[in-house]
Amino acid sequence: MNSPVNSPVNPPASSDRVTALIADDEAPMRAQLRARLQESWPALEIVAEAGNGIEAVELAGAHEPDIVFLDIRMPGMSGIEAARLLFNRCHLVFVTAYDQYAIEAFEQGALDYLLKPVGGERLRTTCSRLQARVGQQPQDITRQLGALLAQHSAPPKREYLRWIQAQVGQNLRMISTREILFFQADEKYTRVCTAQGEVLIRKTLKELADELDPDEFWRIHRSTLVRVDAIDSVGRDLRGRQMVRVKGVEAALEVSRGNTHLFQQM
Repeated sequence: MNSPVNSPVNPPASSDRVTALIADDEAPMRAQLRARLQESWPALEIVAEAGNGIEAVELAGAHEPDIVFLDIRMPGMSGIEAARLLFNRCHLVFVTAYDQYAIEAFEQGALDYLLKPVGGERLRTTCSRLQARVGQQPQDITRQLGALLAQHSAPPKREYLRWIQAQVGQNLRMISTREILFFQADEKYTRVCTAQGEVLIRKTLKELADELDPDEFWRIHRSTLVRVDAIDSVGRDLRGRQMVRVKGVEAALEVSRGNTHLFQQM
């Protein structure tokens, strides 16, 4: 018969004492992990708790734990930076609220991770893996830590405007930028044109240009922003002006001389 999900994992075959250190800058998170570990692995002894990476390294040196649970984001020294000083001395488990850090390095078996809030089958699996490794020399995970540190240190990806709010009568309409064909300045307002029609908003074209993804919307004129994949064709009118035709829209949009370079390859 299968064991219930919340039952403790089997203790290691060896009777040797197994110790661990928990490092997290939030005391409630440390307490929560300690409690879940007590449920899943009652024999595991938590010998110390650290509030940051620097403390984690110092306490690991003093207590020499078999396992260190490291929160990735901590002040002073991150869990990844601390891991680079600890990986050859103990087995490591990263604890994070950020799923994007569960990259390939984790899945190769050399590193393990837990997502907050910690618990359930994932914790049981991690405890089972650790039991199999305790007593063995920790693996050399220099390469995986380097990749993880590079990802962690990268500047966060910018979030661009994805929704436009427009007042329509007494209602507030939410328009996805994927629906918008183009924006055009109209005196004190900006026209938002979609396949279903158009609405007016008070946000200026300059504000929109700063907030929209430049790979999705091009400013073809000081008064016009057009969604790139809504463009049907680019040509010239009888006066020699470059004009953009948008899918499903009869009128063409003028391209200013300063922006003709956008269509040099067209």
